[in-house]
Amino acid sequence: MRTSIVHVKKLALVTIFTALGVVISPFSWFTFLETKANPTQHMVNSILGVLVGPLWAAIASVLIGTIRITLGVGTFFAFPGGVPGGIAVGVTYWILGRLRVNQKNRVISALVEPIGTLAIGAPIALFLFAPWLGSQGLLDLVSQNGALLALFSFGSIWAISCIPGSIAGFAVLLVLTKVGVNRENLFGEK
Repeated sequence: MRTSIVHVKKLALVTIFTALGVVISPFSWFTFLETKANPTQHMVNSILGVLVGPLWAAIASVLIGTIRITLGVGTFFAFPGGVPGGIAVGVTYWILGRLRVNQKNRVISALVEPIGTLAIGAPIALFLFAPWLGSQGLLDLVSQNGALLALFSFGSIWAISCIPGSIAGFAVLLVLTKVGVNRENLFGEK
């Protein structure tokens, strides 16, 4: 019974942050070639990765991306651009917990979001999704500049989205921590 209550609470939190990510996204995205970067997604990844873990953060990212695509303010690049960041935050939070770092200090995990987005998501987007989707602008970027320079250029643009988003998520988590909103108080988890 206890486990199902925790899952319902986590689902409710994911639903709230998914709605927030969708509502704010039309005001916070910018286009780069065939992608539409969204700092709000990275903020939500940072918050949910810490509060509910990597799987739930990934689910929210998929939901936000799907709804953004449906509304025309997102592209299929939302999946490799969003999912790895939330997973990286959640896994980092878990690792810090295993290292016995206290919950208050584990909020720093939120700042790992760009590592997931840039080190995992950007190569997936550029080398798997772009050819699969036939994204001519991104394919031209690779063919004209070579793989490494193209990845650096592409990642630099995505960094403009994910770094401020993760910092915003970190700031929100600091406030939430200060008022006692954390995994332990929400779900009884350490």
